[in-house]
Amino acid sequence: MVHQDEISVRTSGQRDMHDITDDVAEIVGRSDVRAGVAHVFNVGSTGAVGTIEFEPGLEEDLPEILNRLIPPGRDYGHERTWHDGNGHSHLQATWLGPDVTVPVRDGRLVLGAWQQIFHLECDIKPRQRQIVVTVMGEE
Repeated sequence: MVHQDEISVRTSGQRDMHDITDDVAEIVGRSDVRAGVAHVFNVGSTGAVGTIEFEPGLEEDLPEILNRLIPPGRDYGHERTWHDGNGHSHLQATWLGPDVTVPVRDGRLVLGAWQQIFHLECDIKPRQRQIVVTVMGEE
């Protein structure tokens, strides 16, 4: 059995993080899948999805460490080609990845007590994001 749905997230630009765990859990609940997986995918090349303990300190730390590893303003090839100021945004999103897969057991997401699913905006401008959730498994 396969069930697919979307989550829409409006971001304010780079560093904007959203906890989408409840939205994904709601889709899993509607899917009627009892055992399987939920695949969560950001549509677009400058947004990322993953898991983290979603709390204010890490909400600040994750974007900060990304800016240290892949800083804005460098002379990236993307900048030389497009001159749009977001070369680092593409690289940061690629570093984290556009998706995460979470097990489903007894019709619920299998996550740790301090583990939530997040979306992180890496682009320099506000965006309307579509996140596709595909739930696959058995009833």
